Amino acid sequence: MKHVINLLIAAGVFVFAGYYAYFISFNMPSVTGINLVKQSMLIAFAIQWLAFIPAFILKTEKFYDLTGSITYISVMTFILWATQSLQELHVGNIVLGLAVIVWAMRLGSFLFSRIAKDGEDKRFRSIKTSFSQFFMTWTLQGLWVFICSSAALVAISRPDGIVINAFFYMGLGVFIFGFIYEVIADNQKSAFRSNPKNKDAFITEGLWARSRHPNYFGEITLWTGITVMSISSFSGLNYLALFSPIFTYILLNYVSGVRMLEDRGNKKWGHLEAYQNYRKTTPKLIPKLN
Repeated sequence: MKHVINLLIAAGVFVFAGYYAYFISFNMPSVTGINLVKQSMLIAFAIQWLAFIPAFILKTEKFYDLTGSITYISVMTFILWATQSLQELHVGNIVLGLAVIVWAMRLGSFLFSRIAKDGEDKRFRSIKTSFSQFFMTWTLQGLWVFICSSAALVAISRPDGIVINAFFYMGLGVFIFGFIYEVIADNQKSAFRSNPKNKDAFITEGLWARSRHPNYFGEITLWTGITVMSISSFSGLNYLALFSPIFTYILLNYVSGVRMLEDRGNKKWGHLEAYQNYRKTTPKLIPKLN
């Protein structure tokens, strides 16, 4: 019964993505009879399903996160190529596309090096042995890639490309801030974990003294920046793509990321008074200013 439910969830995820693509891509240009946003969605899922095959055969999750980043890069490269942004030097399109690509390259290499060092991602211990659950997980990653990048995909696909105005520059600034914030948070935690003295300890220094999950705050912020950069190019149903940063927040705060790490932290350190004080005095996501 669980296998049937997992496969139904995977099918539901794909159908939801299809309807979402249909609505946000209203009046979008077409290539080979399918509009660019819908093509991007199909590419995102196709890459996940192709990567799932060797992953399940080998029972490994080691290239799961890397595949997610490759998918972002592939989708953004496709949309820039299909709209001839590089040939016609649509500066706004190029800047927005490169922002997503640079983020994906950085995060993908960071996560891949981390799992290569750790040897495994504990979240997948039971998942990777189940065909239906593992397939559902890869399908969910396709949804993650498509919805998070949807605002950028819609904006770049517009006939006139990205509108460069005050919103564009403001969004670029928000993106840069979020990107740098995420990088610093990740590097601080990596440095903390690499110190043998900190084995089995929790980090409370640097940005982690202001928020319990500053890296996720950075990620939500940078996707908000991407959406703000895109918004002036929207019209009609395109505005549904504003769901992009909202989806990122919901995913990281309630599905994976924050929720899973909070549960793991409570099990590991919940009995410690220092950890209880850390939770009481440090915001979960949005950093405190002092």
